[in-house]
Amino acid sequence: MGFFSANKSQIIPPPYKLNCVEEHHVIQFGFTSRVKGHNKMAPSGCSHANNKACVIPGGFTALSLKFNSDTNSEHKMYVKEHKVRAEKSSHRPLDRTLFVLNIPPYCSEDVVKELFSQFGTVRSVELSDHPGSLLQSGPKLSRFFKPAEKQAFKVGYVVFDRPSSIAAAKSHPHNLPLVVCSTKRTVQTGVQKWIKQYKDSFVQPDTLQNVVDEFMKNFDKMKEEEEERLKQEEEQQKEDEEGWVKVSRGKARPHSEAANRKTLQKEMRKKKRKELLNFYSWQHKNTQKEHIAELRKKFEEDKQRIALLRAQRKFRPY
Repeated sequence: MGFFSANKSQIIPPPYKLNCVEEHHVIQFGFTSRVKGHNKMAPSGCSHANNKACVIPGGFTALSLKFNSDTNSEHKMYVKEHKVRAEKSSHRPLDRTLFVLNIPPYCSEDVVKELFSQFGTVRSVELSDHPGSLLQSGPKLSRFFKPAEKQAFKVGYVVFDRPSSIAAAKSHPHNLPLVVCSTKRTVQTGVQKWIKQYKDSFVQPDTLQNVVDEFMKNFDKMKEEEEERLKQEEEQQKEDEEGWVKVSRGKARPHSEAANRKTLQKEMRKKKRKELLNFYSWQHKNTQKEHIAELRKKFEEDKQRIALLRAQRKFRPY
């Protein structure tokens, strides 16, 4: 038995793996069930009754979102409790993390944190382009060298202080939308946002100089610590009064690709030298046969070469 939207002819077969567009159609129009013998409206997983949550197939709860209180159009976000067996990160506790889909580009981490703070105290918010494990962050770059942020709908992981906040978010009434922009919280969009980004792109010389000085200070400190460590290792390996030398194990160097390739070639040469050639009698016979066949082949090639040279030396008076 399949399901299809009332105004769309696209059939949605079980097990209800829906994308964002299909989920929006399911929420907006409901879905019908055609069984042989009758045509009746099947109960939708999304309830439009007041003070009730909208639950769609797949276990997601739809939350309505408005940019401000004056707009009539609503956006849909889908939330679900984060339950992944392979998740071992302490930054996403399984009993206090809410998985959020379809977050608009104009919602930053601070905005998402304030939106979901009505369900409970929010500890952290993480936004990314695709769902997945927490990526290991590389070297921390200066705020003047950050890459351009991709403007697209995102997924989020909202971590609460208490597990009860997850239940509160999942049971939020569908007819009470979350409001992004209010008197207490303003979100700049359009021309105002572009003007602010343009002004922020100019760096004050004093600010940049302070950042450079701080970086060089940390670099000099790290260099002095490295020199001090090498000096201590050198002193530890000096001879004492009785002539003994204390040998300490140094820090292993990271193996590069070229060093690994060189080590592998060395091991292959060593292994080849250790191989026993012609250990068995049949190996010795095969080697002799191959050697004789090679000599015969060279002899025939030499004969052909000599015959060709003789033919070229013949006297031709005309």
